[in-house]
Amino acid sequence: MSHRILLVEDEPGLVLTLTDLLTAEGYDVESATDGPSGLARALAAPFDLLILDVMLPGKNGFDVCRELRQQGCDAVVLMLTAKTQVVDRVVGLKLGADDYLTKPFEPAELLARLEALLRRVRKDASALQATFQFADVEIDFERGSVVKAGHPLALAGKELQLLRYLVERRGKVVPREELLETVWQYHSGVSSRTVDVHIAWLRQKLEDNPQSPRHIHTLRGVGYRFVP
Repeated sequence: MSHRILLVEDEPGLVLTLTDLLTAEGYDVESATDGPSGLARALAAPFDLLILDVMLPGKNGFDVCRELRQQGCDAVVLMLTAKTQVVDRVVGLKLGADDYLTKPFEPAELLARLEALLRRVRKDASALQATFQFADVEIDFERGSVVKAGHPLALAGKELQLLRYLVERRGKVVPREELLETVWQYHSGVSSRTVDVHIAWLRQKLEDNPQSPRHIHTLRGVGYRFVP
């Protein structure tokens, strides 16, 4: 069965080009040309992946991504942006996007990103660890819920995937390169800062004292280790 992709983009030429490209690759593609209609379409029907432009009329891509995650949509989100500042990319990831691609881009790179993201989804579906508890934190990976001291926490999709990978290898040192390859599905070209930022976000949410973490340890120059 082909993967269903929702393309939310307001440039008619790019919509036509990407629709033809993705359809030729066997994807089932639908499109929306503004933020409100893209949000409504994504919530009305199940999609495997959303290609979401940042600069959209009516509602920008950041707001669309935020509302999708708040309403429980767990589709993979790849954001398209013409901006090159690191802060714009970080904002998208923090709001729940799984990856980003800066315009202009080569079609081959877009296809490679999509394949990597969807491959990761297939691996997640067969993951073994369903639930886990440590200290005052309870995690249900199947439901995507995290509770600390009785209060639910909001974790972005990538944060939950990273936490799951560390939990399943608890007590072991996991190199940054391994995290990039398995959680992000990249083999080269992605800064290890990506991992560092997500680790910092997890500590802020899960640790009682993020500056002196008890559970998520850093081994400088090597990687990370989760200790229950």
